[in-house]
Amino acid sequence: MLAFILRRILQSIAVLLAVGVVAFSLFRYVGDPINAMVGQDTTMEERAELRTKLGLNDPAPIQFLNFIGNAMQGKFGLSYRTSEPVGRLILERVPATLELSLCAAIFALFVGVPMGVYTGLYPRHWSSRLFQAVSLIGISLPTFLIGILLILVFAVWLRLLPSFGRGETVQIGWWTTNFLTWSGLKALILPSITLGLFQLTLLMRLVRSEMLEVMRTEYIKFARARGLTNRAIYFGHALKNTLVPVITVTGLQLGALIAFAIVTETVFAWPGVGQLFIQSVQFSDIPVMAAYLLLIGLLFVLINLTVDLLYFVVDPRLRSQGGAARVAGH
Repeated sequence: MLAFILRRILQSIAVLLAVGVVAFSLFRYVGDPINAMVGQDTTMEERAELRTKLGLNDPAPIQFLNFIGNAMQGKFGLSYRTSEPVGRLILERVPATLELSLCAAIFALFVGVPMGVYTGLYPRHWSSRLFQAVSLIGISLPTFLIGILLILVFAVWLRLLPSFGRGETVQIGWWTTNFLTWSGLKALILPSITLGLFQLTLLMRLVRSEMLEVMRTEYIKFARARGLTNRAIYFGHALKNTLVPVITVTGLQLGALIAFAIVTETVFAWPGVGQLFIQSVQFSDIPVMAAYLLLIGLLFVLINLTVDLLYFVVDPRLRSQGGAARVAGH
């Protein structure tokens, strides 16, 4: 177990270094940061002095080491667009994106998995066919169109839910949350459904296919022959053996929810990191873009490491292989 964790940590460090190279390349090869920081009246001498002050005349390896060292301390420089510290800009918006992604993941998991189990156990029932038809719609329509349709129905026609913004939030230290106000909770509903609908259909189809496969295996037939109840067979044996691929996909999709919340945040004017990234692209705000890449890379690494550790909890074969390896070593 310890060796497995150490290997995964080393792999994670390698991935983060690769992401750091990409983010550093933005500073070095995408435009000239001096042009974004000074006006047209700035003399060449002043430009040269600023370039030296920022370390842009140093060799590329030195600049990269400085960039990584600053990033490890949470220092990403100043935004070209607002002249504010990039770390502070991201910290202000991270709570909105994380809460939205968490709600979308909960919606996808707690609706998609039961639907997948039901359609896998009763594949010929009319309701299962209806769920599959709905899942086709969810997986086919683009995210921005789903968001616009939900706004049209629930915000414009029915006037039940807000169409943009976070609503009223509560400040807890540096964290702002939607969860403690009624208007904040209402503001989460439409963007969470929009962001989580694709993941819901993906989980539903995955669980359905896994359940259909597991129900045809010999040990399920043996469990029936032993006289076990349907509930024990379905949830004690069949569902448990579908959890490994579900955990994998759920972990990866949680990272994808955070990374690709950009479209949803744009449609609903959600003040998260994704919307900040879109604004930084429009204004060529390279420090913000680089910090966003590093943040997403770090989140993916942490999520994948958590998923790998959950394998040991869910799949006893991995634990037995680790035990067999230790016995063989002795």
